[in-house]
Amino acid sequence: MYLTHPLNFRKSSYSTTAQECVEVADVPGASAVRDSTQPELGHIAFPVAEWAAFLEAAQR
Repeated sequence: MYLTHPLNFRKSSYSTTAQECVEVADVPGASAVRDSTQPELGHIAFPVAEWAAFLEAAQR
């Protein structure tokens, strides 16, 4: 999924420390994820269903 517009990233509630920060941005039909310590490397976008399944599995 390729996104061309600016994204509003926020620190994920699943991040625990400054060294383990993941940032998430909501986009239509997807969630974009990036490493907050290296935002210049870009992000990965996941369709909503895939992101929800990942979070559900991580909570277990």
